[in-house]
Amino acid sequence: MARDTIDQTPLSSVSELSAYLAKGPRPKDQFRIGTEHEKFAFFRADNSPVPYFGDASISALLKGMQEKLGWEPIMDGENIIGLGEHSGMGAISIEPGGQFELSGAPLETIHETCRESNRHLAVLKEIAEPMGIRFLGIGGSPKWTSVETPRMPKSRYEIMTRYMPKIGSQGLDMMYRTCTIQVNLDFSSEEDMAAKMRVSMKLQSIATALFASSPFTEGKPNGLLSWRGDIWRDTDNQRSGVLPFVFKPDFGFEDYAEWALDVPMYFIVRDGKYHDCTHLTFRQFMNGALKGDIKDWEPTIGDWTNHLSTLFPDVRLKRFLEMRGADGGPWRRICALPAFWVGLLYDDTALADAEALTKDWSFEDVVAMRDAVPAKGLKAEIRGKAVLDVARDAVAISKAGLKARNRLNGEGQDESIFLQPLDEVLAKKTTMAEDMLALYHGRWNGSIEPVFEEYQY
Repeated sequence: MARDTIDQTPLSSVSELSAYLAKGPRPKDQFRIGTEHEKFAFFRADNSPVPYFGDASISALLKGMQEKLGWEPIMDGENIIGLGEHSGMGAISIEPGGQFELSGAPLETIHETCRESNRHLAVLKEIAEPMGIRFLGIGGSPKWTSVETPRMPKSRYEIMTRYMPKIGSQGLDMMYRTCTIQVNLDFSSEEDMAAKMRVSMKLQSIATALFASSPFTEGKPNGLLSWRGDIWRDTDNQRSGVLPFVFKPDFGFEDYAEWALDVPMYFIVRDGKYHDCTHLTFRQFMNGALKGDIKDWEPTIGDWTNHLSTLFPDVRLKRFLEMRGADGGPWRRICALPAFWVGLLYDDTALADAEALTKDWSFEDVVAMRDAVPAKGLKAEIRGKAVLDVARDAVAISKAGLKARNRLNGEGQDESIFLQPLDEVLAKKTTMAEDMLALYHGRWNGSIEPVFEEYQY
């Protein structure tokens, strides 16, 4: 996330929190696609990580992109921590370990999304090449230890870094050593939101399996296909994972708001200063817990918006839905991830078919699959059925949904062309992680270094 919200509209009642979410629905003809992707920056001379400060650095990349694009710099004190497109439709940000992220503009088609990512990577390469910097497109940092990984000077990350070890065993690895591809999608009503969230919550581990690309840690195989997926199993279980109430037939905005109210906060921002609030929940904050501790203790809409951005369920609800299950990957996968979810969720028939595919899955079934997928990938099971077979069904439904959308490029091709990387996974019955492991044990001769050459942008 590039920028924390500073909307100072006061909050006076809990009902306003679900009302905020209830303003999210939009007409179907205004549905958009917002794609985010992260990548690891490294020096091509020795595959070492890129620090924040210096002539060849993360800050230098941001300044170079700012000069090239003309976007507005986003500052944390004296440090540049991101860029915002002037219309507010897109942003560039940095994750805690220097992962470089594009938060794409809300676009109408996957064709546009793919062009946007391509342009971003082309401009970034132009800035990075003279510095000897390139980027790695996989889901987990394959070589660097926690000590070797740089830390970005961003206030919210300082608070999170202190807090994470208190509530989970893998939170710092999540922050500093993982990358993802995500997509943000719209809904037309509370009922539509609930259906989409329920289906995507159930199928999120299918995306984890299809996009698994993090089999290495600190220079050797880690015994997993999606290390990133395993990390999320014990990062901060109060704010992440599969949410049981989403499975209720009457799930709605109020349920999510009530859950979010009882999740510990990370911070509030006052006059540009971040105040550590990890000792209280948002409900306690609403009840005046900070009165007497800081001058402007009253909750605001900005506080609520920021709090929602610090919740990490497999599918996150804001005024749109965020699909959070996939590892990062090469350029073609940046296009494949939004294509997969748009095909499933933006066509009514496809959504109904996806609901039918998953209708018998209980909360316990989904959690068991989520626990198994990081190690087993497509060989995991749900209710006795292989994830590979479920993935085939899901991709087929998605493909039909994309064809029904009939959004064509200049060559007359619909958006289903972007599912080709997933077709290849299904045809081979192996994930990208398994392909990398085969290379490691074969042509790479037990060395991790070739991953930087073969999976770079």
